[in-house]
Amino acid sequence: MANRDAVPKILPKVGGGGEVKKKNGQANGRTRRALGDIGNIVTGPAVGAKPQTKVSRPVTRRSAAQLIAKEQEPVQKNKTKPLVTKGVAARKVGVPAKAEAIKKDYVKAKAGTISGICPDEDVKTIEKIPLKERKVRKSGKTLTSILTGRSKAACGLSNKPRTQIVDIDAADIDNHLAGVEYVEDIYKFYKLTEDENRPCDYMDSQPEINDRVRAILVDWLIEAHKRFELRPESLYLTVNIMDRFLSEEPVPRRELQLLCISSMLIASKYEEIWAPEVNDFLTITDNAYVRDQILLMEKVILGKLEWYLTVPTPYVFLVRYIKAAVPSDQEMENMTFFLAELGLMNYTTVISYCPSKLAASAVYAARSTLNRSPRWTDTLKHHTGYTEDQLRECAKQLVSFHFGAAENKLKAVYRKFSSPDRCAVALLPPARDVHIGSS
Repeated sequence: MANRDAVPKILPKVGGGGEVKKKNGQANGRTRRALGDIGNIVTGPAVGAKPQTKVSRPVTRRSAAQLIAKEQEPVQKNKTKPLVTKGVAARKVGVPAKAEAIKKDYVKAKAGTISGICPDEDVKTIEKIPLKERKVRKSGKTLTSILTGRSKAACGLSNKPRTQIVDIDAADIDNHLAGVEYVEDIYKFYKLTEDENRPCDYMDSQPEINDRVRAILVDWLIEAHKRFELRPESLYLTVNIMDRFLSEEPVPRRELQLLCISSMLIASKYEEIWAPEVNDFLTITDNAYVRDQILLMEKVILGKLEWYLTVPTPYVFLVRYIKAAVPSDQEMENMTFFLAELGLMNYTTVISYCPSKLAASAVYAARSTLNRSPRWTDTLKHHTGYTEDQLRECAKQLVSFHFGAAENKLKAVYRKFSSPDRCAVALLPPARDVHIGSS
């Protein structure tokens, strides 16, 4: 109330015409400035000073810093330009953290260069510097690469070259019968189950059979197999059925041939499209037996084996390992089968080595006989799971059988692979470097 009384009241004057003058003195051409809060009054420029640039946008930290930099340009020209290391100005001791945050906001990389303001007592402008020159740490090995190199060196792998494994199934990718998607799993299963159906050492339980008698039986089976023109897998399954039955049941000498033809009858029914008839087997035995005897023996064999015929024989692995012996040709294939069948006739070899090892050893011995280099490749090691040292003993036995094949009285295998359609591989000289002497 005191303020109101202190302000004199100005009453409008009535002119001659009785008109009232306009309020706020606008009629006299004067302008009145409205009162504002203290500290918010905009003062005019001083006399003789340059007019200030009118700011039409909010004053931010960046714009304030730019304005200060422009005012300080004349002062900075007379000063020595500070040293800039790798695009980052050295920060003085005592600069507040708030100024450091402003620095981070203003330094931005654009198209491989950087520009910004250093929040120091004297504002400095950072020149545009390429990104390559801004790298503080020299390019070198990371800690991870160093540790990895030390680990490999400790394991002896630092100087070991990368193994080259050939994709042997690439050519069969469009062949649905090849089962490329499942072939690896199938052979892993074969290797896991091959020992479950292997024949055990049965010579002690067979009073009328010895190694020589068994070799005669297998030699006769090879002749019968060739006469019937059966598939190779039928021969290997026939020998497997015969050996497994002999492991379970003693057989007199007079029934051994009956066991052979009954085993081949079962294998033919399992593997062949057109299996030989019972009368055909009677013919090759010169009617030594009658039809009922063959059928009865067939039932006895299946009962002892519990009708389990899906077993991994050496032939199953031979097909896969020959394919892995790239480059493979007809001569290589026939030599491998020749050595494998020589091993099939030997009782000790069949009992001592599992089917996969016998097949891999036949491939190794064949490559040694044909002077293929290298003898054992990374691809073969990958697919067989055996190293060269693991196969050398069995391979030496197979090569020793090759040395004595020409003089052996049992010549079914030798004659079979001496024919031109088998590339006459039996006539080739045996490998000398793996031979330990005939046995």
